[in-house]
Amino acid sequence: MTTFDQSHLDRCERAASRGDQLDRADLVALAKAPLHDLAAAANRVRRAQCGDAFDLCSIVNAKSGRCPENCAYCAQSRHWSARVEEYPFRTAADIVAQAKRDVRAGVQRFSLVASGQRLSRSEVERAALAIAAVKRATGVSVCASLGLLEKEDFSLLAQAGLERVHNNLETSRAFFPRICTTHAYDDKLRAIEAAREAGLEVCSGGIIGMGESLIDRIDLALELRALRPNSVPLNVLNPIAGTPLASMPPLAHDDVLRTVALFRFALPGTSLRLAGGRALLGEAGRACLEAGANALISGDMLTTGGFSVASDRAMAASAGFSVPDPII
Repeated sequence: MTTFDQSHLDRCERAASRGDQLDRADLVALAKAPLHDLAAAANRVRRAQCGDAFDLCSIVNAKSGRCPENCAYCAQSRHWSARVEEYPFRTAADIVAQAKRDVRAGVQRFSLVASGQRLSRSEVERAALAIAAVKRATGVSVCASLGLLEKEDFSLLAQAGLERVHNNLETSRAFFPRICTTHAYDDKLRAIEAAREAGLEVCSGGIIGMGESLIDRIDLALELRALRPNSVPLNVLNPIAGTPLASMPPLAHDDVLRTVALFRFALPGTSLRLAGGRALLGEAGRACLEAGANALISGDMLTTGGFSVASDRAMAASAGFSVPDPII
C-alpha cells in the first residue's frame, strides 16, 4: 500500500491559502490524501481565501422542455423520453413573483434559466424585460443561464441589469463527447468569453457522477480555473428515468466530498456552490460545507425538487457561516 506524504498536503494547503495556483500533478497527488485530512485542509483554505461569507441563490425555470441538445443527463432534451413540463418563456410578472418570494426568504442571487441551445432574439428581449422588472422589484443580484448567446445579446441583458452569466462546462474536455455531441466544448468557451466581453461576471461548473474519472474532475477544475469564474456550481448527477444516464449508480458520498475538497484546492478564492443532486447526499450536503464549499443553490432545481431557503440558511449558519439577512 502506498503511504500518502502528509508534507505534500501541508505544502499545498499553505500555497492554496495564499491564493497560489496548484498544478495538475499536485491535485492528482492530493486526491490520494486521507479524506478527513483533505476535507479539513480544504475548509481551512476556504476560510483563508473567502472567510465565512456565504452565498445563496435560487433559480427559476423560465423556459422548459424540448431542447434540441442531446445532453445525456437532461430530462428537457427532446432526444430522450423523460417526462417534463413544457412551456415557452414565462412572463415577467411570473418571474418577478418568484423572485420576490425567494428574496424575502433570504437569497442573495436570483437566476433565470432557459432550455435550448440559445434564446431567439425575441426571447432575449423578453428576458431583458424580466431582468429589469426583477431588479426594480427586489434589488437582488440577477444571473441567467440562457445558452450560447452572442456578445450583443449579453450586452442587452447587461443593460437591463444582468450581473452574471451561467454556462456550465459540465465535465472535462476529454469526457464531454460522451455527454453531448450537439455542441462542442469550445462553443461553451466562446459564449463565456462573449459574456465577459459584455462586462458580465461568470458562473460555470459541472456535474459529477456521470461515469467520469476523478482525473476528469480534476481536469474540469483546471479548465474552470482558466476561465477565472466568480462562482463554480457543483452538481451531483440525479439520474432521471428516460435519459441515457438513468441507470447510473449514485456517486459515493466520500467521492463527492473528495471532489469538493479538490475543487477548493484548485480554486481557492472562488465561490464553490453546491447545486443539483443534494437530495442524494446526507443532511442536504452539509458535510460539503466542511470540505470547502461556501455557497448553495436553494429551492427547487429545474426538473427535480430541492430544499427550502429557510432550511439552507439554517444549515449554513450551523456550519459556522455568516448568513446575510434578507434584503427585502
